[in-house]
Amino acid sequence: MPTYNKLVRDEIPRIIAADGKTYRSRILESEEYVQELRTKLGEESEEYFNASNDTDALEELADMLEIIRALAVGHGSSPEELEKIRVGKAEKRGGFKDKVFLIDVDEA
Repeated sequence: MPTYNKLVRDEIPRIIAADGKTYRSRILESEEYVQELRTKLGEESEEYFNASNDTDALEELADMLEIIRALAVGHGSSPEELEKIRVGKAEKRGGFKDKVFLIDVDEA
């Protein structure tokens, strides 16, 4: 029996059971949940960096976005509030669509 010891998407236990397999799981406490989400974000980030094509990269970005939305809740907020923060920062400092790469700044 493979051992995973990792956070999985909500429907994974149902999918495992539908395949006629048994599993063991537990529900995480809030602090452990946030830590496991952070771990999962690192894993998905690594998978994104290792993606060899746009389709795979987008799949990993979608996974990361799902985790980020869950992290917002885990930090006592909501995905909607996170979006408001993102918009506010974009309005003040811009986004990344112009592809600006800063070389250096002359301080004199």
